[in-house]
Amino acid sequence: MPSQRPKPNALGVLARLLVGVGAILLLVWAIWGMQFVPNLLWPIGIFGALSLGGILWSVATYGGKPGGIRNDGTFFNAGTSRGWVAWILGFVFTLFYVLLYWYPNGVAGLVALVDPLSRGLFGLPANRWFLYGFLYTLAVLVMGIRMLYRYRHNKYQIYRTLSVMFFQTILAFLIPHLLQLFDQPEFYFSYFWPLKYDYLFPSTIHGLLKQPGGLAVFMVFWTVALSLVAVPILTYFFGKRWYCSWVCGCGGLAETMGDPFRHLSSKKVSAWRLERFLIYFVLLLIVALTAILWINSAMEGGFLGSFSQAYAHWYGFLIGSLFAGVIGVGFYPILGSRVWCRFGCPQAAILGIFQRLFSRFRITTNGGQCMSCGNCSTYCEMGIDVRAYAQRGENIVRASCVGCGICSAVCPRGVLKLENGKGSGDRFEGSENPLAALRVSLGKGFEKRS
Repeated sequence: MPSQRPKPNALGVLARLLVGVGAILLLVWAIWGMQFVPNLLWPIGIFGALSLGGILWSVATYGGKPGGIRNDGTFFNAGTSRGWVAWILGFVFTLFYVLLYWYPNGVAGLVALVDPLSRGLFGLPANRWFLYGFLYTLAVLVMGIRMLYRYRHNKYQIYRTLSVMFFQTILAFLIPHLLQLFDQPEFYFSYFWPLKYDYLFPSTIHGLLKQPGGLAVFMVFWTVALSLVAVPILTYFFGKRWYCSWVCGCGGLAETMGDPFRHLSSKKVSAWRLERFLIYFVLLLIVALTAILWINSAMEGGFLGSFSQAYAHWYGFLIGSLFAGVIGVGFYPILGSRVWCRFGCPQAAILGIFQRLFSRFRITTNGGQCMSCGNCSTYCEMGIDVRAYAQRGENIVRASCVGCGICSAVCPRGVLKLENGKGSGDRFEGSENPLAALRVSLGKGFEKRS
């Protein structure tokens, strides 16, 4: 029998009132906002009420009990168990992305709402991308505070959450807009190729090199150095978690706003098979596209000129917008929080290859202590059957693992531990010969544990 959800306390009632007030003000603005004179009171009032209400809601929900995942009705809540609330949330998220990408007039009212904020912070009028960055960052911060409070017993989760909050706020929001304020190219230092797929396109590189001053040259250096040099080195020492769970904005949103939905990831073998095919197919697409564009640039449009431009356009539409945005975030309440990271992100694919074959990172298990409760597998957002490894006492060395550490945090007996060993050759049978291990993995095809 499921435990009954506790009645909200005074703090919970206040939180609900604030969220309700913020929602009503937002509705009023949506209907009549274009008739009002824009000023800071509207965005501060609306987003302040929603943010404070969300934070107090988290404190009221998780206060008075130990930190961590508890029996709080997760699987009986309409918002976190694919109930009617989840479908409404999914529809709202998806609709927002569709309007943002392809029907910007649909978010013109929201852009007008945040225009005083943009002018106050950066001295520039707001556009849809400022709106998106602001809402994205606000979600990471508010839900990040929820993560900090929920997992306050776990230092790893505290540091990791603070990290994604910092990188999203500073490197992915403030700095790009400040660069525009000083007539510099908008640049996101926390993203690089192939996730930010156009950063190694010849048009981007040539455009940056034409900018006056040395900052644009540094941007080119940063892109190339991070994409081709830092990725293998940092992944060797720390696994893909250094980026996917500590720096990346996509991962930051998944780990904060997506935390209530992490248990919805599919654990089926069919999902794992789709994952293996799809993520490396997307990686192949962007590698081929980048190569074709550079060859075409070197030949001054003489090599698949019109095809390469159409290729870039459709990649941006299908992968960059539809997959990463509409499906990747819009389907959080239905498919879980790491749909994009698990099935489509080419950056995760590259990091995963290095992690599987050349990294010191592993999750060690103490099989003798495992009581097969299944918490670890249930809350793995990447759909890994962690319990199966723990029962056998095997290290978990999976290309898809983002090292979020939630499996360890929810384990009641301390069976799982995230570690960086002295080398990569002692993690699993055959790991001392990575190329042979790769051939074996490919040869196994669809075997579940490869």
